Amino acid sequence: MARPALEVADILHAHAAAFRAAHAGHLSLAQLKVMSAIERCRSAALGGHVVRCEACERTEIAYNSCRNRHCPKCQGAAAKRWLAEREAELLPVSCFHVVFTVPSEIADIAYQNKAVVYKALFKAAAQTLLTIGADPKHLGAQLGMIAVLHTWGSAMTHHPHLHCIVPGGGLSRDGQHWVSSKRPKFLVSVRVLSMLFRRLMLEQLASAQRAGQLQFFTALESLSDDSSFDALLRALKKRKWYIDIRPPFAGPAAVLQYLSRYTHRVAIANSRLLAFDEAHVTFRWKDYRAAADNRYKTMSLQTPEFIRRFLIHVLPHGFHRIRHYGLFANGQRSANLTKARACLNAQLPSDTNDDEPCDEAPPALWLACRACGQSMRIIEIFQPAPRHRGGDPP
Repeated sequence: MARPALEVADILHAHAAAFRAAHAGHLSLAQLKVMSAIERCRSAALGGHVVRCEACERTEIAYNSCRNRHCPKCQGAAAKRWLAEREAELLPVSCFHVVFTVPSEIADIAYQNKAVVYKALFKAAAQTLLTIGADPKHLGAQLGMIAVLHTWGSAMTHHPHLHCIVPGGGLSRDGQHWVSSKRPKFLVSVRVLSMLFRRLMLEQLASAQRAGQLQFFTALESLSDDSSFDALLRALKKRKWYIDIRPPFAGPAAVLQYLSRYTHRVAIANSRLLAFDEAHVTFRWKDYRAAADNRYKTMSLQTPEFIRRFLIHVLPHGFHRIRHYGLFANGQRSANLTKARACLNAQLPSDTNDDEPCDEAPPALWLACRACGQSMRIIEIFQPAPRHRGGDPP
């Protein structure tokens, strides 16, 4: 695949040092590590290997990737590995796409308390779906759910929300048969989901506040007062919260295609970058409030603002942005899927990815030569350059 004409790495190479100096003491260790990783990605600093064509002797150098989950260049291989695992777990049933979004006031709180509020968002959304799904008045079955956290809008503003894949049915309470959704294009009531999600999310926030887990600064500092915080929660309880349940995918292949776009996405892909003139970065974005035929637009940001927006989506260290619940919960996933396949009389999908090469651990015979199409062989491996703490970015 050809290298994009412009990459986030190019912008950081030119401006990261000045940005770090201007924001010294205000950047988290995680943000500093992300900047450093992207700057070094696929460069001699991380080592690599030399490959030579067996036919025409064309020689190329391939540098190692940083494998950081926020790096736009490294998500393709990571998504490919993850998708191969999920392919073996797909069930031959319709799957729905459910999106949980919080009001802007909660998004503002999350901006200053990412780990606490993002965790609460996952917990409230999962509990909502599993509770309503298990209720005999709605479905009466144990649902499964894969949830992916996105924290951005198309313009890289802070907009936390969950994208969830939910099968259109689940195991009965005794685990002996499969219960399908009552209508092919209907999962459960959006209104009921919205009301329960609102209650659970507000309870999570109230609990976090009582435990002293939330911090408030600048414009939100007044929320440090319990009465002000409680007043906000009461106001949010009266508001309508929006949950979007989209029509089911057209089969398992469409689910995988969707997951390949969403699971390992970062705040902005290199393919959306249009221009960089040192002072400004121009990129494509999608304005969802505009008419359907006028949604795709361009935006120019001053370079420091572009970097700032990119970094606000760096997740806290160790935070998992993809989580599995219900039938797909890690501890019982294998047993649950075995039961589900037995109920559905379905076979385990065949694995077709065993022999596919991975750029992180290249085999002796690697990619095809771009000149003649023959195999290229690794002839040399070189190690990463030693890092000098005094000179390298942190």
